[in-house]
Amino acid sequence: MYKHKRILFISLFIISVSISYWYFHNQIFFLLQNISPTVEGEKLLSVSFLDVGQGDSIYIKTPDQTDILIDGGPDNKVLSELGETMDFWDHQIDIMILTHPHADHIVGLIEVLKRYEVQSVYYTGVIYPSREYVIWLSLIEEQDIPLFVVTKEFELRLADKTELDFLYPNRDITHERFEEVNNSSIVTKLIYDQTSFLFTGDAEKEVEAELIERDINLQATVLKLGHHGSNSSSSEAFLQAVNPKLAIIQVGTNNSFGHPHLITLKRLERIGMPILRNDFEGTIKLESDGINIYRNYSN
Repeated sequence: MYKHKRILFISLFIISVSISYWYFHNQIFFLLQNISPTVEGEKLLSVSFLDVGQGDSIYIKTPDQTDILIDGGPDNKVLSELGETMDFWDHQIDIMILTHPHADHIVGLIEVLKRYEVQSVYYTGVIYPSREYVIWLSLIEEQDIPLFVVTKEFELRLADKTELDFLYPNRDITHERFEEVNNSSIVTKLIYDQTSFLFTGDAEKEVEAELIERDINLQATVLKLGHHGSNSSSSEAFLQAVNPKLAIIQVGTNNSFGHPHLITLKRLERIGMPILRNDFEGTIKLESDGINIYRNYSN
């Protein structure tokens, strides 16, 4: 009897997960399909959430053709992803951003520095004892790449109606040691006219609470969930403040961390939030004409 009940419970759980995935996937389908096609020749903002396994890497091409890379994932897979996403003749990254020096964000950036012409780099200067961090900084110094330390809230004007706002950290944390280095993550908001993307690195609930308390405009059309969908991030209050139309989770298939966390997924389900995940979708490429955002299924 117990065995039959257990089998029934497992079956119902699998059905529930399948229905939830179908529900959210179809919500996204209708969300994206209902957007009218962009007029040919329209200037587009392109944001690609690269499938680099269990890690973060986001490639951005602005309407004026500025190339931005936020994090690089845990290995050299970012190179093949960039090769498929960038124009074949383009070997320049105008802006490289390291949100924080964990291996699943920095290792791929080392490989990018070896193979691409990087024009500028942004990071926090936080102390973190790792070999990868030392190598990354050494390569930047060897190549004499301008290195900027984020010590305050500011904006980078990229093009007409296009800007990248650095929201966190809003103070100098250079040479600081963090008990949880996730909370040193650079948080940025990319704005193109009426559309926006919020990138949170691995920032956890403490940083989210600080951003809310500062009473800045966190609202964004698309939110890249913090820390791969871990329960340590994406608080209900933060989700309400951002109020996105779509959530992105950068996560690897069958990862050993249990990401994304079931509690986080349930939290998103309660507010009816559509989700796209790298472990289900591969690389996720979104494009904006400044008014609408839609998904581009081609490389």
